[in-house]
Amino acid sequence: MPKGQPTVVPDDGLTTRQRRNRPLVLVHTGIGKGKSTAAFGLALRAWNQGWPIGVFQFVKSAKWKVGEENALRVLGASGEGGTVDWHKMGEGWSWIQRDSELSNEEKAREGWEQVKRDLAAESYKLYVLDEFAYPMHWGWIDTDEVIEVLRDRPGTQHVVITGRNAPEKLLDFADLVTDMSKVKHPMDEGQKGQRGIEW
Repeated sequence: MPKGQPTVVPDDGLTTRQRRNRPLVLVHTGIGKGKSTAAFGLALRAWNQGWPIGVFQFVKSAKWKVGEENALRVLGASGEGGTVDWHKMGEGWSWIQRDSELSNEEKAREGWEQVKRDLAAESYKLYVLDEFAYPMHWGWIDTDEVIEVLRDRPGTQHVVITGRNAPEKLLDFADLVTDMSKVKHPMDEGQKGQRGIEW
């Protein structure tokens, strides 16, 4: 697709500008490395455009330090691009007083409830729902509800969802789906993840 020229132009009644500016749902799934990394790269582009960004990290433990978190927080606070709000389930959702009493399933549901509130309020231009495919895959969060909420979201809010085993219904609904496949990985040879590569 050189210079972003589509190979087909749908007969949908939209102008080129309207079609270009419609809000997207993106899914990064598959067993390969790079799903979250690609989503955070997208967040860098959004920051550069001055967009407010909301990152919601589902599943990951508080002990897991994501390298992109510090970089995006610093950029968000710099006043040069967009703002960045970062919410981590593993550290406890900041808006819940009773978080330590909740199971992981309940925490995931609480996170999704906050995402729904933010979508309704149009809090962000880009939402990174990191590892959000897992709560849907495990049945903690209803995929049909997620699709309905995303379909009906107001404004021009973009949403990127990462994680293995993204439900087929979500893949069918999404505008852009990337399946990260694995060809080779150092772990296949017994090497653990390393600083600067995995985190």
